[in-house]
Amino acid sequence: MVLVHKQAADDSVLGISSVLGDEKCESYLLLYGETLLGNGLRAFLYFLGLAYCFIGLSAITARFFRSMENVVKHTRTVVEIDPVTNTEIYRQEKVWNYTIADITLLAFGTSFPQISLATIDAIRNIGNLYAGGLGPGTLVGSAAFDLFPIHAVCVVVPRAGELKKISDIGVWLVELFWSFWAYAWLYIILEVWTPKVVTLWEALLTVLMYGLLLTHAYAQDKRWPYISLPIERTERPEDWVPAEVASVKPEGDAYDGYSEILPVEENEEKGIVDIFSFHSEIGAGSSYQKVSTTKDLVKTSNRSFQKEINLEDPHVLQLWKTQFLDALTLESPESRKPNNIHLRLASIFWQSLLAPWRVMFAFVPPYQIAHGWIAFICSLLFISGIAYLVTELTDLISCVTGINAYVIAFTALAAGTSWPDLVASKIAAERQITADSAIANITCSNSVNIYVGIGIPWLIDTAYNFIAYREPLRIQNAGGLSFSLLVFFSTSVGCILVLVIRRLTLGAELGGPRIWAWVTSVFFMLLWFIFVVLSSLRVSGII
Repeated sequence: MVLVHKQAADDSVLGISSVLGDEKCESYLLLYGETLLGNGLRAFLYFLGLAYCFIGLSAITARFFRSMENVVKHTRTVVEIDPVTNTEIYRQEKVWNYTIADITLLAFGTSFPQISLATIDAIRNIGNLYAGGLGPGTLVGSAAFDLFPIHAVCVVVPRAGELKKISDIGVWLVELFWSFWAYAWLYIILEVWTPKVVTLWEALLTVLMYGLLLTHAYAQDKRWPYISLPIERTERPEDWVPAEVASVKPEGDAYDGYSEILPVEENEEKGIVDIFSFHSEIGAGSSYQKVSTTKDLVKTSNRSFQKEINLEDPHVLQLWKTQFLDALTLESPESRKPNNIHLRLASIFWQSLLAPWRVMFAFVPPYQIAHGWIAFICSLLFISGIAYLVTELTDLISCVTGINAYVIAFTALAAGTSWPDLVASKIAAERQITADSAIANITCSNSVNIYVGIGIPWLIDTAYNFIAYREPLRIQNAGGLSFSLLVFFSTSVGCILVLVIRRLTLGAELGGPRIWAWVTSVFFMLLWFIFVVLSSLRVSGII
């Protein structure tokens, strides 16, 4: 792929070139002949390319979650001495803390598309005295998308009448505080402390606050004295993943489309599955299905599962071969069941559309290797590659349409790159016993967006400017960002108040009577609509 860019001498306030009216943008993505097409046709093709990138992002998210599942299941052997018999007792202990897994693997991982996009935007802008606005615009828009549409989806996901509440209010309050402080801190940087300028110290402090969030949340989870809030948790499971879980679907059931994310069998009992494991709630307790411990490869549907393996394991090549064969399969046995030929054709068309992404992502090593870490890192690399294509397409769309790139950032890019957040919270809301992870992913992702997603790109640019020019980083679109932050604060207060009212009246944040769940969902979507409209009008200079 050849990427050629002839930028204007003076960048726009968003740090990217923009050509209005009938002038043709001189940049192109694949072929020089693109510049000979009309702006309308080019915009249509680039929007299609952007949508296809988001499809690829959802596809790699499937492998990302599988790898994250294996990472969280990692245990270590702990030896204890029985004080009575003086004998050694061996037990397995989870490596990952429940809360830390929420904030790091789940929130950071699902926010990685936005973080990659912002970092790529900063690297492309390095050497300029003015920061690019594509990354910050996407991250602020992503915060609104996380808080409103994702809450809107999660609140209606539980079955009618089923209530799911936050079991550890103390941890949620800590996460909520750091989430709101992240955006308050961003406003202080833009308008109060050093207006329209970011210094090296401000960028460094922003990144370090992520460490403070981790420390404070862990202290609250462990109930450290003098630091934690004196609020007891209720029925939350202590482990992300039980000692023995089943990640296998019964023979005959197949995956829906390409998604590999924790398939679950719907049976007569109410099946509740947390985001990384399978269990069914029977009565007051939970029963866990046992994973096969044989060394043979377990075949289910057209997928393969195996216990933890090493790179030297002879099954590695077999697993990798299965990934490629599966990527080339356009019609599974399950998709042949419907008698409606139109449904079968639609399924084949969709699988054909996904095939290029599936073949590419088949190069990701099997998630059973090294506790899933290799697949986890490779998935993030692929996500970064897609984020790079997204930034290039956004430049071109803004160039040929004249649409302000900031508007594209906090609408289309924010929604598209927040897809992993939506998937993660939806799965947690419908499969976990409590609402902790579904809501924690939202609040923690918003914190990660600022502390890491904006902090690291600004640290890169401010460090370079300090060394090269002894100058701070200027933010030309600070007014638009500040206004969006104020709108976000105002609407987010309404969102949190509704969650509090639901807790006081219904006893839970998610689910409940179907009519009230839908009323809450519509209200959350209305808040997002208000944010998008007001921010767009401000950027357009109308207000």
